[in-house]
This record gives sequence, structure tokens and C-alpha cells, in this order.
Amino acid sequence: MARGQQSSAVQPWGGPHGHRLVYPRRMSTPPEPPAADAAQPVLDLAGVVLDSDDPSALADFYHRLLGWPYGTREPEWVTLRAPAGAGLSFQYEARYRPPVWPAGAGDPAMMVHLDLAVRELAPAVAHAVAVGARLATFQPQEDVRVLLDPAGHPFCLFLEVPDHTNRG
Repeated sequence: MARGQQSSAVQPWGGPHGHRLVYPRRMSTPPEPPAADAAQPVLDLAGVVLDSDDPSALADFYHRLLGWPYGTREPEWVTLRAPAGAGLSFQYEARYRPPVWPAGAGDPAMMVHLDLAVRELAPAVAHAVAVGARLATFQPQEDVRVLLDPAGHPFCLFLEVPDHTNRG
């Protein structure tokens, strides 16, 4: 098959190989970091940056969605601080074009998407829509909902299944 062509047997989601989106069924304690190595610099993920032609509006959406407080708030750069771990940042991009999901030939494809674990899918979807998200037309799985933020970035809500093996 020529490059860029898609077999009719391949699903329109999951890339050229038709990979199924897989989400963790159990949230567990992360593994211990490897021992410090003098040759290895310490690198910590500080955040994920989303481009937009209106970073303030996009940050406002995620603030309403997640309830995270603002960090920096400038015309071309806004940050949200996560309660733990990496936060979200939003930067101005004059030539921003919203991705298309799932992308077809010639469409701007998503470069990254956010996965948000939820305890109940329907109320989480309703909340996301109420604060400005749009439900994507194509939904690849019953227990995952793909939504689009106001700038068109896809994000997924999936059911979190707690790990009950570590009961104190």
C-alpha cells in the first residue's frame, strides 16, 4: 500500500496501524525513580503546553474544568498549577490551527492530548460540556469519551478503576 493510503480494514482512529486507545484500568502507586546517576541530570516534567490563538480563554476553560488555580497570567502565556505533579500552560500561537480528530489526509493532526481519569463518566462529560467542551462526533470506546476544548484540542475522559490491593 502506498504511503499515506489507508486500508479499509484499518479503523479511522488510532493512526495508520489502527491501534486501539488503551487506558489504565487501575490507578496504582508510581514506581520508585531510578537511583541518581552522576551522569544523568535531574529532569522533572513541569507541565504540558497547549498552543492557542487565545491562551487566556483556553486557560479559563481548563480552570473551570479542573478547578486548578492560576499561576502566571500574561497576555501570551498563562499557567495553571496542578495540586500535584505537572501543571498546564497555554501559549499564544499566531498561526494556530485547531487539530482535526480523527485527522484525515491533509488535516492538522493533534500532537498531544490529555487523559483525565474520572469516577463517573456521564457526570464528568456533562460538567466538561457545561464549562465549554464539545463532545467529539466519533467515539472509539464505550468507557472513554473524547471531547474538544474551545481551541479544538482533543482530551479524553476515562473511567478510573481504583486499586483496592493496597488497603491499609
